[in-house]
This record gives sequence, structure tokens and C-alpha cells, in this order.
Amino acid sequence: MSQPFEGLPTTPLADELVDQAFSRAARAGRAKSGHDAQQSMLLTATNIISDNLENVVAGWPDFNLLDPFYVNLADAIVNVDELRQHLNEVTWASQKAGDIRQEYESKMRNSDAELARKHRKQAFARLADVVEEVGDDLKALLDARQELRDLPDIRPDEPTIAVAGYPNVGKSSFVNGVTRASNKEASYPFTTTRVHVGHVEHQHIRYQLVDTPGLLDRPPENRNEVESQAVSALEHAADAVLVIIDPSGDCGYPLDVQRSLHADIESQFDVPVVTVFNKQDRVEGKTFDDADYMMSITNGENVETVLEATIDAVGYEPELPIDEET
Repeated sequence: MSQPFEGLPTTPLADELVDQAFSRAARAGRAKSGHDAQQSMLLTATNIISDNLENVVAGWPDFNLLDPFYVNLADAIVNVDELRQHLNEVTWASQKAGDIRQEYESKMRNSDAELARKHRKQAFARLADVVEEVGDDLKALLDARQELRDLPDIRPDEPTIAVAGYPNVGKSSFVNGVTRASNKEASYPFTTTRVHVGHVEHQHIRYQLVDTPGLLDRPPENRNEVESQAVSALEHAADAVLVIIDPSGDCGYPLDVQRSLHADIESQFDVPVVTVFNKQDRVEGKTFDDADYMMSITNGENVETVLEATIDAVGYEPELPIDEET
């Protein structure tokens, strides 16, 4: 499943939608005369408004069917309950435009041209009021679209490894190195740094590695509410966490501080956590009881071993088709 918000439709603002509907209606009316012109204008305007509003709602995914990862992530950014309410209001407006069409079609049916014109003007005034009533909802949906459509394409249905650790410990270098040219960068709207998403194939299965600067590189107490909710979203996506620690301290963070972050991650994620100490070339001769593995990304030592061990920790088994007796 790809990023569910990247294809969200453009949402018109209230004034734009009314102008479009009435301009198109005027053109449709000029092609006819008398009663038929008024009826054509009514149908054109109501259809444009009703269809456009319906398309806005239909373009959004059903949050009840979305993976919890994307529900939580969207909620961290735009508040899903409020988003649902905006969509409900726009649905109401679309249906109301359809009701106005039916009501005034009936009124026009046996009227002369002048009375049909009065009915059409009344219908237009009511249509404009309906669209104006959901103007704030349309603006909110437009803003939400801007926030969500460029989210990183993290696919929670693929086996996923979250890479954690303080800045400068080697997370991005690890992801870039093992995924080579298959990594992409994107940004969460609430971070100033780039999210690295890479893929690697192992035994014909594609694994997703996610390095999330601004989220899993600081203790929980230093995250704001939005960042904390985004970490909660990652809990739904991650099948294992690789915590990278720099025992040399060259990253700028003491070893005990890095170990504290490691403990926080272990307590928060209910998945296997693999602990690797990077930069082993800078701490030759030293051993660390809490290291599952030692590696040096700079020298290429044990990098593939760490990758394979983390993949093993994921324990992903693809669903195989069941042979049915015929």
C-alpha cells in the first residue's frame, strides 16, 4: 500500500467553486432561450457544485480502512476527528445542492420563462449560501491536503526496520550504505530534517529501512506532542528497531546518555530491538556487554552482518497461497 494521501484531489475554495458553477451555467444558458435556458442554468450550476463537493470527499481515503500507522500519523498532523467532520460537512453540502436541484426542477416544470428565471435566481442564491456555509471546511481540507500529500512513503504492509539513535552515530550512513541507490528522502511537516527511507532485498523479500531524524534521536521528554504521536505511529509500522550507538562519543553525546535513549526505545516498542555499536575502529580493544554487534561503517566492517541479523530479528514470513483441492 503506497502513501494514501499523495493522490488527494485539489480542493476548490468556496468562492472559486461558486464562480465556476455560475460562469458555466451562464454559458449553458446562452445556448438556449426562455424556459429551457433557465432550466439548463439550474442543472449546470447544481451539478457542478454537487459533483465537485462529492469528488472532494471521495478523493480522501476511508480512515476506518487505513493502516493504524497512517491514521496515527495523520492525526498527529491534522487531527483526524476534525478532518472527518470537515468531510461530513462537505458531504452534506453536496447532497443539499442535489436537493435544491430537485426542488427547483419541480417548481420550474410548469412555469413560464419569467417565473422560471425567478426560481433559478432563488436556487442560485441558496446554492451560494450552501457553499459559503462549508467554506471553512473546504479551506481546512485544502490545508490538510498540503500537509499530508508529501509525507514519506513508508509502507506499513512491508517488513520494516526503524533505525534509531542520536544524531551523528551513523544512522543515515548505514541506511544509505546497505540500500545503496534505493533510498529516498522526504520530510514530515513537523521536522526540519529529512527522513531517509531505503529498501533492501533479502531472499526475494523487500525490507524497508526508516531513519527518522527528529523522532527517534532524542529522549521522549524532549519530543513535543506531535512528535510523540508520530513515534506512536511508527510503533505500528516497525517490525524491528535497530539502535545504533557511538561508543567513542565522537557524535557529541556521552555513552550513558545514548544508553538511556536505547532503554526508552526498548520500553516503547513491542518488537525486537537490535543494539549495534558503530565506529569500532575508534575503540579498538574495548568490549561492551550491552552490544549485540560491533561494526564500522567507515571501514565496512560487519555492516552486512548487522543488516542480516536485523532482518532475522524481523522474522518476516510471507503468506503463501494455500493449495486448494479441486
